[in-house]
Amino acid sequence: MLQVENLTKSYATADGRTQVLDGVSFGMERGETLALTGESGSGKSTLLHLIGGLDRPDSGQISLNEKKMTGLDDRGRSALRRGTVGIIFQQFNLIPSLTVAANIAFHARLAGRHDPDWVERLTDRIGLTDQRDKYPEALSGGQQQRVAIARTLAARPKLVLADEPTGNLDEDNAEIILMLLLETAREAGTSVLMVTHSLNLAARLGRRLHLSHGRISA
Repeated sequence: MLQVENLTKSYATADGRTQVLDGVSFGMERGETLALTGESGSGKSTLLHLIGGLDRPDSGQISLNEKKMTGLDDRGRSALRRGTVGIIFQQFNLIPSLTVAANIAFHARLAGRHDPDWVERLTDRIGLTDQRDKYPEALSGGQQQRVAIARTLAARPKLVLADEPTGNLDEDNAEIILMLLLETAREAGTSVLMVTHSLNLAARLGRRLHLSHGRISA
C-alpha cells in the first residue's frame, strides 16, 4: 500500500539548513493501522506532508499503491492524493457555507466517487444524522472532528493520514473519535497512518514507529 524509501528533507534556517528527516524507510500493508510517535519537532508532520504530496522530499522515494509519487509535478501529486490519500488535520477545515451532509460528501464528489448510501451510513456512524442539515458553526469541536473524519472516509481513500486528530479534544471525545476512525476505516478497507503524542492512543493501533532526530525506530 505504502512504501517509503530513504526519505530525506531539510529546510533553510537563519543558521543554515536543518535536517528534519534523515533516511526514513518503512512500509504499510493495505488495511494496516500504524501510529507514528516522536518528540515535538521530530519531523512527524513533515513526513505526513511528504506522503500526502503536500511537499517534496530532498531525496528518496514514496510509492502509493505501487505508483511512485516522487518526481510528479503539483498536478500529478494532487491527482494521486485525490484518488488514493485522505488527510485529517487537527484543524477541522470544514467549509462553513456547507451543511454537515454537504461537507461529508465534498471530497467524494471531487474524487468522482460520491456514494449517497455510504455518506448516509457515515453520517449515522458519527451520530450526526439529526444534525445533517446544520452548518459547522452550530457544532461542538468534537462533532466537527467527526464530520472531518467522515468527509475523508466518504471518498474511500486507500490511505488515511491523520495528524494528531484528537489533539484538540478532551479524553472522552478523543476515545470516541479514535474508535470511529478505526472502525470506519476497517469497514472501508483503508490503511491509517496516525501521528500522535499519546502512547495510550498509539497502543490502540496495530503497529507503532517512533521518529527521533529524523530517523525511524520500531
